[in-house]
Amino acid sequence: MCGIVGFQSNRNFDRLKNSLPEATSKLIHRGPNDSGFFFDEKFGLGLGHRRLSVIDLSQAGHQPMAADDGRMQVVYNGEVYNFKKIRKTLNELGHVFNSDTDTEVVLKAYVQWGTDCLKRFRGMFSLAIWDEEKQCLFLARDRLGIKPLFYHYTSESLYFASELKALMALSAFPRELDYGALSLFLHYQYIPAPRSVFKNTFKLLPGHFAIYCKGRLKTQSYWTLPDLRRHSPIVPNREEDALETLDDLLTKAVSDRMISDVPLGGLLSGGIDSSMVAALMQKVSSRSVKTFSIGFNESGYDEAPWAAKVAEHLKTDHTSFYVTPKDALSVIPQLPEIYDEPFADASAIPTFLVSRLARGNVTVALSGDGGDEQFAGYVRYWSTQSMAGALDTLPQWFRKFFGSAMGKIPAPWVQNIYAPWRKRLPQRFRVANFSERWRQLVDMVDSGDTASLYRMTVQVWPKEMLPNLCSAGLEESRFEETFRNTEGWPILSRLMRVDQMTYLPDAMLTKVDRASMAVSLEVRVPFLDHRVVEFTAHLPDHLKYRGGEGKYLLKRLLSRYVPERLFDRPKKGFSVPLERWLRVDLKEMVSDYLSESRLKSEGLFDCDLVNTHLKDHFSGKANHRHRLWTLLMWEMWREKWLG
Repeated sequence: MCGIVGFQSNRNFDRLKNSLPEATSKLIHRGPNDSGFFFDEKFGLGLGHRRLSVIDLSQAGHQPMAADDGRMQVVYNGEVYNFKKIRKTLNELGHVFNSDTDTEVVLKAYVQWGTDCLKRFRGMFSLAIWDEEKQCLFLARDRLGIKPLFYHYTSESLYFASELKALMALSAFPRELDYGALSLFLHYQYIPAPRSVFKNTFKLLPGHFAIYCKGRLKTQSYWTLPDLRRHSPIVPNREEDALETLDDLLTKAVSDRMISDVPLGGLLSGGIDSSMVAALMQKVSSRSVKTFSIGFNESGYDEAPWAAKVAEHLKTDHTSFYVTPKDALSVIPQLPEIYDEPFADASAIPTFLVSRLARGNVTVALSGDGGDEQFAGYVRYWSTQSMAGALDTLPQWFRKFFGSAMGKIPAPWVQNIYAPWRKRLPQRFRVANFSERWRQLVDMVDSGDTASLYRMTVQVWPKEMLPNLCSAGLEESRFEETFRNTEGWPILSRLMRVDQMTYLPDAMLTKVDRASMAVSLEVRVPFLDHRVVEFTAHLPDHLKYRGGEGKYLLKRLLSRYVPERLFDRPKKGFSVPLERWLRVDLKEMVSDYLSESRLKSEGLFDCDLVNTHLKDHFSGKANHRHRLWTLLMWEMWREKWLG
């Protein structure tokens, strides 16, 4: 894996050229093995690259890499797993190769087919190719958005980079906040693409490419997730046939991702998805696969014993590490550097820790990310479907009557009824701030649609509260756009598609990419092989959700390799005891960063509202862990990057 950064500009060439080495050095964690530059003053062009050597470790893989005639230059981050097959085709067309890298295959594929080369690639990547003959800069990102690519665009310049910190190191980059993006961050805990925290700075959407030519930028899609309204002949009619096809596709996806010239292993949490990947890795390997997991001593957060049992059954070479609160808390000050855009998923902490553990033994690791969004693995899918289904059965007149009656029940009274039952429920069904969620549900009984119901399950700061918190409303994002585009779909398919377009690339894959690359670990995700995604998109919902639980077909497949007793249990997720940390271990930190004096000097947030949240959380009256964590991450990010 690597880091890329570059520019083309009609102005400030000398300034940009002088700052490009510093910008490139900001990506050394993505590529500690080598670096390189290319400049062309005539066209105002600069390209920088940091290399993590994985395929062909020789200097033949040095980047930027030039085409044979020197008229094209590429900087590339990622892996194209079918590069040998493409190389064979290019050989037959007369191309001669000077290395065994996939980088050279990517460049010569572009020489041969232009932008259509992207349709031939199977893998994860972001890349930039300078085409001198056309005087155009070509940018592209993989289909699912596994690898990141930011760009800053004006009529006179285009800057691009794997991470924002590299863009910020370019001397001419303006750090102008996009305050509309702040509201999106507070609501979702991440900033949905294509927006970023800065004005005129964007994330290239998954499955898209961009061409910057003579001051004009054009972006275009080259792949989209399948439309369920179109018939797909690839999905078998019989359940057993679907099971066999899924087995074949996932086995192939795992096998493709085990191509490496450096040590390779797997991240094994003990859950269904990571166990599936580990099982298939061991299936196609001739030796014991290295697997890694971390555990917590806190009750309700530790799956390490289950990971160890799965590893023992599969006979992997397993390493586990128990994280102390001190280990975990020591990561928090590093988060603004790792996530150089505001990001508030606290599971970034264990993700970083397991990546660091694995990097001590391997350079490449496979993970199980992407399974939940394809096989209805989140409880919020099921709860939203149940609520929407229940409301749809009620006549409109009754919904109005029922909503009015519910609204007359005092929220504290409802909270008092729920409180004694909360601790008896499985952790995944425990609702924080039940009285507030009750009020939101009451409002939706009368007029709530599926999008509103789902928003209630994923939001951090509610849409209605944002104007009071930061004097700004919530702007529309791809969340609303995807709901419009999936009108008439089955509810579960609709919710999974929304997550595949938003939460998966912008939260889950961002979390994994930054946490793993911070320690120079390349993480590969077999579930997001586009052939797997295209297949599962057309599977009927009853093969994903059945009997009150998700991942029906995936569990059936896993049971071929691992006994059900080792994985058939409630999902815990990769979480940390954030509620307690904020009341005890982090109380002083969060009180400082969210102090009245600090917030008033910044002038963004309503101090009284924030202070009420702090007091209620510290006293145990409410659980505002996600809201307070989001504010803490914003303040720590602002201090780090804006001073």
